[in-house]
Amino acid sequence: MTTTLPDQGRSGLHLLIVEDDPRLAATLGSSFTARGYRVSHAASVDEALAWLAEGHAPDRALVDLKLANGSGLDVVAALAKVTPQPQIVVLTGYASIATTVEAIKLGATQYLAKPATAREIEAAFSHQAGRDTPDLAAPRVSALRTQEWETIQRVLAETEFNISEAARRLGMHRRTLARKLAKQPVR
Repeated sequence: MTTTLPDQGRSGLHLLIVEDDPRLAATLGSSFTARGYRVSHAASVDEALAWLAEGHAPDRALVDLKLANGSGLDVVAALAKVTPQPQIVVLTGYASIATTVEAIKLGATQYLAKPATAREIEAAFSHQAGRDTPDLAAPRVSALRTQEWETIQRVLAETEFNISEAARRLGMHRRTLARKLAKQPVR
């Protein structure tokens, strides 16, 4: 189901996230909403294509390569036909040279291997073909807390919200993780 998350209005850019993992999509959606994006989500190739057929046009798109019902490259090809063409970042856990080349040929701006932070994804949107990967600006102190929170959210999603396993993967004590979560509850 395609959903649009609430707009917090700083940049006003519209981001389409095509991701079949609902927890990862929710985590990314929250991160980008907090950054001021209007976020829409499609969980499959069919949903994304139907959303585009309704006349919606995102400014940016984040597309998972391997979706449950097909290839994200089909979505990239459809997005490349939208006017004006959105900036497209392909995100995958199955990186290969062949799919990277294919994604770029179809119109992707950049190709990132999972896991990637919202900060890395945002930097990838600025990438231009033929140039080096953009440098990430040095983080501010508050950005460090944001990055820590995004990492905790990602690991929690990967462990299906198992606090003990997430703490082990993060290299911290379970009680420390529980205290951090109590300060800022999971959304």
